[in-house]
Amino acid sequence: MKKIALFASGSGTNVENIANYFKDSKDVEVALVLSNKKDAYVLERAKKLNIPHMAFNREQFYNTDEIVGILESKAINLVVLAGFLWLVPKNLIEAYTNKIINIHPALLPRHGGKGMYGSKVHEAVVDNKDDESGITIHYVNNFYDEGNIIFQSTCDILPTDTADDVANKVHALEYEHFPKVIEEVLKQRNH
Repeated sequence: MKKIALFASGSGTNVENIANYFKDSKDVEVALVLSNKKDAYVLERAKKLNIPHMAFNREQFYNTDEIVGILESKAINLVVLAGFLWLVPKNLIEAYTNKIINIHPALLPRHGGKGMYGSKVHEAVVDNKDDESGITIHYVNNFYDEGNIIFQSTCDILPTDTADDVANKVHALEYEHFPKVIEEVLKQRNH
């Protein structure tokens, strides 16, 4: 059984989607949900889904090995960032080299980097008059949105689309593809 830990900062719709996808799996277990915000709704979702969960603060994440220790104690095989907004610290990247993946709500390298998340990304797509957007699932390294790309999927953007329209199209791609790509990454690995 391969175990994944999901990190999220917000409401956790991707976390819930991933958890439901693997709910009856004999091969993959969502073993832990972690958030950098103690009042993030993702923790409530995890509770309702009976998934162990916890919140942590900046000190725990950046200045201790506590989070790495928790992941190792649960024998986590893959760390998945599902709407997690903090840069991953060096100690976690070293402990889980090429075992941390992230989803970005645009086609990297466009509209990536520090401060580019959520509605800010979709507004940039509209302001730039892009004719397509999509999702990028990539490995995490020491820089925002610069890790090797695993998967991309696109959606057409109409000149009349608002940032909310773009968000809805991108969310549909996230829900469709993210769990399947996680499953594929785990199948390719022999931990």
